[in-house]
Amino acid sequence: MKIYTKTGDSGETGLFAGPRVRKDDPRVEAYGTVDELSSAIGVAESHMLDGDSKQLLCSIQSDLFSIGSELATPTRDKLSMAPISVDRVVALEVAIDKMEESLPPLKTFILPGGSSAAAHVHLARAVCRRAERLIVGLARDAQISDQILPYFNRLSDCLFVMARFQNQLAGTADVEWRA
Repeated sequence: MKIYTKTGDSGETGLFAGPRVRKDDPRVEAYGTVDELSSAIGVAESHMLDGDSKQLLCSIQSDLFSIGSELATPTRDKLSMAPISVDRVVALEVAIDKMEESLPPLKTFILPGGSSAAAHVHLARAVCRRAERLIVGLARDAQISDQILPYFNRLSDCLFVMARFQNQLAGTADVEWRA
């Protein structure tokens, strides 16, 4: 089987169990950005200094693949898998709490950066926020699962804390914002 089909050459793509739409359709923008986020997380994972963070990021990538599949399926009854559950949101909260146990409290805003691992996680966090904004826009006109928006909101928090945690593991101070 060839990887190219040429069916998208006119600027359209097919949704799962749905119609063909323009490649700049809000649904395509949303699931495309979720895919971009998964790729950014893959790069961040390759820089991780600990196995627990690597494992967490791999689990998040699996969640993102499921969410992307759901966003690419315009008809909910055609969805071939269960939507993301509240358990996955809670798992992010547990991970956040665990990493925060060893971090000093924030006293100022921090800039994205520090160690290589932290910088890559900060970039993934920024892509996560963009995906969240696009999904909010999509949700105005399309039905999405109840836990997708809470998941992305918690995921960006998790990535922020993970970046700080990676700086701590690397012995690198967070970059404080100075006005």
